[in-house]
Amino acid sequence: MRSLRLAIAAAVIAGITACSGQPLAESPGGQDVPPAQTVVPAAPVVSATATMTVPPSPLVGVYEGDAPSSYAGIAEFTQATGVQPRVVLYYSGWNDPFQEKFAATAYGHGATTFVQLEPTGPTLASIAEGDSDPYLAEFANKVREFGHPVLLSFAHEMNGNWYSWGTGNATPAQFIAAWRHVVQVFRSQGADNVTWVWTVNAVNPDSAPLLEWWPGSQWVNWVGVDGYFYFPSDTFASVFGTTLTEIRTFTHDPVFIGETAVGPGSETASQVAGLFAGVKADHVAGLVWFDQAQDDPPYHLDWHLANDPTALAAFRAAVRRYDHA
Repeated sequence: MRSLRLAIAAAVIAGITACSGQPLAESPGGQDVPPAQTVVPAAPVVSATATMTVPPSPLVGVYEGDAPSSYAGIAEFTQATGVQPRVVLYYSGWNDPFQEKFAATAYGHGATTFVQLEPTGPTLASIAEGDSDPYLAEFANKVREFGHPVLLSFAHEMNGNWYSWGTGNATPAQFIAAWRHVVQVFRSQGADNVTWVWTVNAVNPDSAPLLEWWPGSQWVNWVGVDGYFYFPSDTFASVFGTTLTEIRTFTHDPVFIGETAVGPGSETASQVAGLFAGVKADHVAGLVWFDQAQDDPPYHLDWHLANDPTALAAFRAAVRRYDHA
């Protein structure tokens, strides 16, 4: 799993003009996805050079395992939850191209594409030295040509030790140099429609101090945090509270929960409600639900909402409260 502890390996913020509407039955990418009744308004319309701003209601997004090769899982999520996601996440291995068709499909359904760019293969030092510049420039050009906002993160969860670019495998200085270089390549190609999301894992007693990995606000637009409710005792405060407090000691950039979900259990309904309430109360820009079924407890659980009627009902109710708050 992408974000769990046992898993494997600047732009000035510009304004956006909000609009709402039903998703299209067929996107510009040509993939047929049936419309569904939504309880979340469509994503804002923005210019090709705009980064994302914090919306009045938190963004609700999703990750499905068939993305970006297919939009079917996201369509199923929409049908099951009645929620039209405003952010759709996918993971991009190194040297994989920007998935324009997927991004166009997402845009046609009112969603912003969120890409986790994973440096699998090269070292952070080699990236900082420019060895991957041809690949990065091509990726950046395709993002620029897409012409709509893209949320983009590089080398996420670097404060954990489960990735080759994380603590114990790379130094904070190497990460910062690589992050800044990647951002600079995109800027040099005119990809000003990127919102850069510096994404960390929710801190635990073994986590490296977050400030050590901070590239600086001139290189970051949003801060992402990944964290999960593994146990019935988990709360928004216990999962995210310490991390949010630490982040806000060194930046006032918007915070976005890049991966989260609630595991099945006796407190599932109250935990889902608490997750959304915490996002709202802590002025978090939104969340992405990691909608995957896994079976390797305690950290690889069945997060798939359609498999848990209690979680599904709680999710629908929480989003509805959000949308009408």
